[in-house]
Amino acid sequence: MGQQENEHLNRITVTGAALSRAVYSIAELGVADLIEAGHPQPIEYLARATRTHEPSLYRVLRFLASHGLFKETEIRHFDHTPLSAALRSDAPDSFRAGAQMFHHLSAGWNGLHHSIQTGEPGFNKVFGAPVFDYIQAHPELGPVFDAGMTSFNFYETGAMLDAYDFTGINVLADIGGGNGSLLTAILTRYPEIKGILFDLGHVAGRARDRLKAAGLAERCSVIEGSFFESIPAGADAYHFRHIIHDWTDAQCKQILVNCRKVIPAHGRLLISDSVVPYGNEPCPSKDLDMVMLTFPGGKERTESEFRSLLDASGFELNSITRTAASICVVEARPA
Repeated sequence: MGQQENEHLNRITVTGAALSRAVYSIAELGVADLIEAGHPQPIEYLARATRTHEPSLYRVLRFLASHGLFKETEIRHFDHTPLSAALRSDAPDSFRAGAQMFHHLSAGWNGLHHSIQTGEPGFNKVFGAPVFDYIQAHPELGPVFDAGMTSFNFYETGAMLDAYDFTGINVLADIGGGNGSLLTAILTRYPEIKGILFDLGHVAGRARDRLKAAGLAERCSVIEGSFFESIPAGADAYHFRHIIHDWTDAQCKQILVNCRKVIPAHGRLLISDSVVPYGNEPCPSKDLDMVMLTFPGGKERTESEFRSLLDASGFELNSITRTAASICVVEARPA
C-alpha cells in the first residue's frame, strides 16, 4: 500500500466519525446562524454566543473548514461555504434539523459492529429499545425527529412530484405519513385528490396541525393506528414513503399484506424509496442502507428484492419511476 492510500485510510478511519459528530454538534449549537455569508465572525464572538470553550470551538471549525464546511478567511475568523450555509436555520434547503436529529441519536452508530455480527439493529443494543419506540418514549424527541426527517426528505418531494404523475387518483392514503408534509405537497399540487393520513396516535396530532394550517383539513382525514395491525380502506392509491425501507422482509410482508386486503382491484401501491443499483459506484442508497442496518434494522432494496417482496405480498411490480433525487417511486398493482 502506498503513502496516498495509507493517508486516505487514515483519514477515513481516524476522522470519519469526528467529522459527522462535529457537524451534529455545530448544528445543535447553532453556530451557522451566527454567521451571515460574506461577513466573517471572530471565534471569540462565536464561542461567547454559544457558551463554548473558545480554543476547542476554533479547532473544530478549523477541522470542518478543511472539509469544506465554513472557511477561515483571516486568522480565527470564519465565513460560510455553500455546505455550512445549509446548516443555517433559515436556509431554503436547511439541513440543520437533520444534523440535530443525529446529534441526539448518533450513539446508535456504536451498534454497527453488533449489526454486522448478528443482523440485529445495533441501535437496540445501545439504547435498549427499537428506535421508533425510543422516540415515542421520549416526547421531546418527536418534534426533533419530525423536523429532521423533513430536512432529509424535503428536496425529494419536488423531485417526486415532477417525475411521477398522480393524475387519476381520487383518494390517496399516505401510510406512515408522519407530520403530513408530503401529503400536504401532493394535495396542493393536485387539488382534485382527497387524502387519508395514517399513523400512530402520538404522530397524528402533529399531522392534523400541519394539514389544518395548510387549509387542507376538509380534504384530508387523519386516522390513527398501526400498519402492522391494519390499514384503512377507502383509498384507490396507497403510498409508503421511506416506510418499507425501515423494516425486515418479514415485517414488510405483514404491512403489505394488510394493504392488499383493502386496496381495490384497480388500485395503485406506491413505494417511494431508494432502489439500490448494482456495481461499485458510490450511491446515496448504499450510504442510507448503513443507517437502515444499524438504526431500525431495515434495508434499501434492489429492483429484484422489491419484485420478490411484492410477489410474496400479493402485488405485481408495474414500474419504477426514477427522480432527480436519489428516491424512486415503485408502482405496483394487486396481482
